[in-house]
Amino acid sequence: MKACPHINVLDPEIFQGGAPHEAFAELRSQGPLVWHEDGELSDNGFWLVTQHKEIDYISKHPELFSSWERTCFMRDDDMGDIDLLRMMIINMDPPDHIKYRRIVRKMFTPKAINSHEADLRAYTKAMVDKVAPRGECEFVHDIAAELPLIAICELMGIPIEDRKDFFEWTNTMIGGDDPELSTSPEDAQNASAMVYMYGAKLYERYSKHPENNLVTSLINGDVDGEALTPDEFNSFFLILVVAGNETTRTATSHGMRLLLDHPEQLQMLVEQPQLIPDFVEETLRYNTAVNFFMRTATQDVELAGKTVKKGQRVMLMYHSANHDEQVFKDPHIFDITRPQREDVKTSQRAFGIGEHFCLGTHLARLEMRLVFEEVLKRLKNPKLNGDIRYLRSNFINGIKELPLTFDAE
Repeated sequence: MKACPHINVLDPEIFQGGAPHEAFAELRSQGPLVWHEDGELSDNGFWLVTQHKEIDYISKHPELFSSWERTCFMRDDDMGDIDLLRMMIINMDPPDHIKYRRIVRKMFTPKAINSHEADLRAYTKAMVDKVAPRGECEFVHDIAAELPLIAICELMGIPIEDRKDFFEWTNTMIGGDDPELSTSPEDAQNASAMVYMYGAKLYERYSKHPENNLVTSLINGDVDGEALTPDEFNSFFLILVVAGNETTRTATSHGMRLLLDHPEQLQMLVEQPQLIPDFVEETLRYNTAVNFFMRTATQDVELAGKTVKKGQRVMLMYHSANHDEQVFKDPHIFDITRPQREDVKTSQRAFGIGEHFCLGTHLARLEMRLVFEEVLKRLKNPKLNGDIRYLRSNFINGIKELPLTFDAE
C-alpha cells in the first residue's frame, strides 16, 4: 500500500494561507485513491479520494460507503458521543436519511427559496447602505457573514437581533484548530450546547404558536409516524444553523478575493452583471468551502485499481475534485466565462452529489448572486486594504478577514 507521508492533509498549517492547490495537484497525480498514513488511527490511515469520478461513485453508493458507520467527520477512535452524532442528517444512510430529509425538503425547493428573494434583496441593500458611504469595510464581517445569517434566521424563525450570537457560536464550533476562535475542544462543545439551548427555547415557542418556518417543520415532522425526539430535534437544528451560514460566508468571501486578484474579470462583471451566476459557479469550483467529508467502507470494494477494505475510511476531497484535470480544462485558472452546469457529470462538486447533495444549494446561490449584484454596482474600485487572514482549519476553507477600500458614495 503506497502512502503519501509528505502531504499530511490533517495538518491545519498547510491550509493556513488558503487551500493548498499544489499539494492537491500532487495527490491527484498519484491517482484517484491514495493511501494516507496516520499512526494515531487504529487502522493506521485512510484513503484520499482525489478525483471527480471516484467521489461521484462513492457518494452514489451509500450501501458500500457509509456516513453512519463512523460519521462523515474526521475523528479519532474515541467516539463516545457517536450515537448523538448519528442523529445528524449529515451522518445518516438510507433509508433514514431520506425520511429525515423529507421533513424539511419543501422549505428548500427553488420555488420556496425564490419566495424570499425580495426580502433578502432588501436586507442586502441595507447591508451595503451601511458601508458604502465609508469607503472601507471588513468584507467578511460587514458583508459576507451578514446575509447568510439573516437568511437562515428568517428560514428558521430565529429573531434577526439574535444573529450575532449564532455568528459567535458557529465561529467557535468550526474553529477548533484556530487558536483565535477556539482554544479547546470544550469551547466548541460549549458553543454547541448554547445552540441546543437556544433551539429548545424555539421549540417551546413554536410548539405553542406555529409559523411557516423550519423549526415548525421540525416540530410537526415525523419519521415512521413518530415525532422527533428532543435530541433528534437539537441535532437537526444544529446542523441547519451551522451549514446554513458558515459555508456561504466562506464562498462569498472567496468570491470577493478572487475578483480582487482578477481585476479584468471584476470589470467584466460590472459591465455584464448577467454573468454573475457563472461567476458564482466558478467561485464555488475554484475555492470550495468544505474541503472534505468522510465515508466508511461497509465491505471490501475494488475501486480505481485499489482495494478499500471493510472498515477503512475514505476522505472525499471536494476541493481536489473541483480541480480535476480530467474534468476541467485548465482547472488552475479562475475563469468566470467557463461553461457552467452544462452536464452534471462535469459540474463542480462544492455541494456534493448523490443523496447527501446539499439541501441549501438554491439558497446559497441566491445569496451569493444578491450580494455581488449589489456590491459590484455600488462599491466601486474595490482594493485590498491590508492582509487577508485565513481560517486555520483543514475542514473549512475559510477567510477570517478581508479588509477593503473603495470609492465612497
